[in-house]
Amino acid sequence: MVSRPNRRLSRDSRYGKYDGGPDPLAPPADLSEALDAIGQDVMAGTSPERAMREFLRRGGRSQRGLDDLARLVAEKRRELTSKNNLDGTLQEIKQLLDQAVLAERGQLARDTAMDDGDRVLAELQLDSLPASPAAAVSELNGYDWKSPTARQKYEQIKDLLGREMLDQRFAGMKQALENATDDDRAAVAQMMQDLNELLDAHRRGEDSQEQFDEFMAKHGDQFPSNPQNVDELLDDLASRAAAAQRMRNSMTQEQRDELDALAEQAFGSPALMGALSQLDENLRALRPGEDWGGSEGMDGEQGLGLGDGTGVFQDIADLDALADQLAQVGPGSELDDLDLDALAQQLGDQAAVDARTLQQLEKALRNSGAMQRGSDGQLRLTPKAMRQLGKSLLKDVAERMSGRQGARDLRRAGAAGDRSGSTRPWEFGDTEPWDVTRSITNALTRTAGDGPRTGAGVRLQIEDVEVQETEARTQAAVALLVDTSFSMAMEDRWVPMKRTALALHTLISTRFRGDDLQLIAFGREAEVMDVEQLVGLDAMWDKGTNLHHALLLANRHFRKHPNAQPVLLIVTDGEPTSHLEPNGQVYFSYPPDPVTIALSVRELENAHRLGAKTTFFRLGDDPGLARFVDGMARRVEGTVTAPENDDLGVAVVGSYLGARRGSGSAFGGFGGGPGDDGLGDDGRWGSPFTRFG
Repeated sequence: MVSRPNRRLSRDSRYGKYDGGPDPLAPPADLSEALDAIGQDVMAGTSPERAMREFLRRGGRSQRGLDDLARLVAEKRRELTSKNNLDGTLQEIKQLLDQAVLAERGQLARDTAMDDGDRVLAELQLDSLPASPAAAVSELNGYDWKSPTARQKYEQIKDLLGREMLDQRFAGMKQALENATDDDRAAVAQMMQDLNELLDAHRRGEDSQEQFDEFMAKHGDQFPSNPQNVDELLDDLASRAAAAQRMRNSMTQEQRDELDALAEQAFGSPALMGALSQLDENLRALRPGEDWGGSEGMDGEQGLGLGDGTGVFQDIADLDALADQLAQVGPGSELDDLDLDALAQQLGDQAAVDARTLQQLEKALRNSGAMQRGSDGQLRLTPKAMRQLGKSLLKDVAERMSGRQGARDLRRAGAAGDRSGSTRPWEFGDTEPWDVTRSITNALTRTAGDGPRTGAGVRLQIEDVEVQETEARTQAAVALLVDTSFSMAMEDRWVPMKRTALALHTLISTRFRGDDLQLIAFGREAEVMDVEQLVGLDAMWDKGTNLHHALLLANRHFRKHPNAQPVLLIVTDGEPTSHLEPNGQVYFSYPPDPVTIALSVRELENAHRLGAKTTFFRLGDDPGLARFVDGMARRVEGTVTAPENDDLGVAVVGSYLGARRGSGSAFGGFGGGPGDDGLGDDGRWGSPFTRFG
């Protein structure tokens, strides 16, 4: 009989209650939405660092951002200051005083055995009480109460004052000392004495951990936060004492005078006030950095007692600190600085979960290889991030194309053809054949460190599977010419232009690897750019549209690939206004010089003689541009489309795919000719392309 190993859990590995912190079952941070948003901002000219921080501020579709949390903090603070006032203790004392006087008057009226002279004297004393609660309490200090109820109410005033004064420094004392005995009060007095002795020794540098431990062993039940040393104890006490001082600062002078006078009656013991004053002196000296001078306007309807008010002022201080943390504006500010415990206490557990998710998202963005610092110290999107962004843009283009007649699945583009010799990880929906050798090798590599398993074969997992990539048999040399003149930036066409270039680059680099794409940006002059350079290009404000120079570069690209099908894609919103002189200088003229037009037409015809299939993407409604582009297209049997900004990517990618198939259109053909161009009356997108020939 084969013995089974003992699978009982050890004590260290038993399940227990979840104690907070990052949820171990939570899914990893989803970077796709963040990278898409960051990429959009980067393409619009924002630095990657700022773009990342802006996304964290805005949040995502289902994720609250820092601004949302900051708004909740501001609302909570506004609620605390607008609904409360600082008269709570004074109003409660006045109410107890009124009840005591009323009960005493009733007793005087009912006591028939009482001497009439004594009754009149007592009533006269009650009638002449001052309006000030503090003065009235002081004057009644030696009064011989006839009513037991009245005497009890008066004693409650002294007891309330003592508990409120202690509650200001030690949260929970008001409730703990309700109905307290003399022994309870003596224990508090002893705690105050021992505490001041400990703090005095700490001020002199003569305290020790043993002295602290002895103090906590004796009085630890008074400190639920369970501090572990004198500094932690000081932090707790000073924070609350400073809040009590800010509350006092926020009162009117009349309120402060009343409370000072009433404080002398607290517990009927001046020694208590002396101990509290000594405590405040020690705390101010040991924690001068606390906010002892602040104040707040509190004009609501709900009265706050001294203890509750101090708690509210502590909450306000916590909210202010959270607001500063969420603002992320100070030098060296980091999301890791967020106090998640304070956030949960003030706004609830969900707010802390949202903040923790943002922290994890920021770490994932920084650690995922999506961004890296260049030699100049600036954060930049990495090629990995560019690929991720390109996939997202290409997916968006595919979804837009899927709603149009004759659309094809971009994800499977190139699947029907020769094997390219390359493989890639399997993705959901792939129909390409598996590369069995690569898949088994991946599985063996993954499990190599697991040790031998008797009778176990190769254990494939989905992440091991790779598929064989195929590509269309016809190779293409593609030149995408994008206008970077100042009008592109002025008319909000800058970002759509970049999105289009990146989507086409992603399609060709992942599905048509045999094709060769060259990106050419043309403003006052033209320049060949890699996709990272183009995506990071700031808006150009120089005047000039040098289509001539761009076509020179495109034709040079076509001549380098004599066996490939040339595909020429031109995105522009203006007529050519500059050209390249024989000496290499740039000539500019507006309105366009006939020489500039002639040189641009000559290079376009050279592209046509090289066999290029040309498509113009006309942006804007300028009739002069429309006539020029239409005329250019007729000369080279090219096509024209006038997409909206958001449809530019669909138009360019569709034209490229159609040119590879030889039809010139990704949507199954063109309109019939100049008189039947498939465009709407306003020249906008109807059928996507016009053909001239």
